[in-house]
Amino acid sequence: MGIITHMSFMGRLCDFRAGGFAFEWAGFCNSFASAPMSAQGMKMNEKGSLTVRRLALWGIPMSLGVMGLKMVAWWATGSVALLSDGLESTVNVVAAFVAFFVIRYAQKPADHDHPFGHHKAEYFSAVTEGALIVVAALLIVNEAIGHLSDPRMLDAPALGLAINFVAGVINAVWAQLLIRTGRKYRSAALTADGQHIMSDVVTSVGVLAGLLLALATGYAIFDPVLAILVAINILYQGWKVIWHSIGGLMDQAVTPDEEEAIMQAIATHATGSIGVHDLKTRRAGTVTFVDFHLVVPAALSVRQAHDICDRLEDAIRAAHPGSSIAIHVEPEGEKAHGIRVKVIKEA
Repeated sequence: MGIITHMSFMGRLCDFRAGGFAFEWAGFCNSFASAPMSAQGMKMNEKGSLTVRRLALWGIPMSLGVMGLKMVAWWATGSVALLSDGLESTVNVVAAFVAFFVIRYAQKPADHDHPFGHHKAEYFSAVTEGALIVVAALLIVNEAIGHLSDPRMLDAPALGLAINFVAGVINAVWAQLLIRTGRKYRSAALTADGQHIMSDVVTSVGVLAGLLLALATGYAIFDPVLAILVAINILYQGWKVIWHSIGGLMDQAVTPDEEEAIMQAIATHATGSIGVHDLKTRRAGTVTFVDFHLVVPAALSVRQAHDICDRLEDAIRAAHPGSSIAIHVEPEGEKAHGIRVKVIKEA
């Protein structure tokens, strides 16, 4: 039996010594409350949340503007490939609205009904994004197949290609910003939105290549054929977004690199303890939950164990910002199980 930090009242109660052993009362002291974040950690989280929310809001006018440019390019040329590109951008507009409102909901503070927060809502947005990508690909295939039997050369190709190129460049820059920021602040919805837009960039590149090939060879059939090939790639991108989001909904563990960083932080800052075992991690939106058992000498006071836990929490959050940590303290002699971490002893 053991205790889990950190409830100050329970900590004082557990510090009662009976027969010279600080853990005599440990069996009665169980709590899954993690320590509050430091002021610096909270400030960084607030900054990240604000950045994610602002980018999600700006995604709405950006997607509308790019869609407008692509539709103008289609109107100028009559190209089925450019129409397909424009159809995918209409899906981007819907996805931008969904991402904005879901991100706002996911950032709501924890309440009585959702004590662990609303972070997982972002995964629903990401799954929706993936589904919309698949819908866009199917729309493109449907439109392109209808033109395979009756391909035609383009009207005003230079103007249409120029407009579509500008739209593609805007999308590429915006997608990279969304993906980079989404990964930095672990926003599944923002990352999925960026990946969705990046699939739109791939579409634009494929469309431009196909149209240039059609103009260079005089074979208009390249227009719908390239549209279908691009749609296949979009289907693959949509599947990747959906699969990643399902992993989050299923409480998937952090990546091996992230787990290694957490284990290293524990190993180097658990001085005074005997060992660590049963390490578990899971990700929920922007928050990573870290849970493990800390084995300490039986004669160690609760205050001393508490200090070790504080040190570990600071180290883990430094290595993996935004972590929510629960530490179960056990006296020596408990049988180790699960993932173990070898504590580095002081020289």
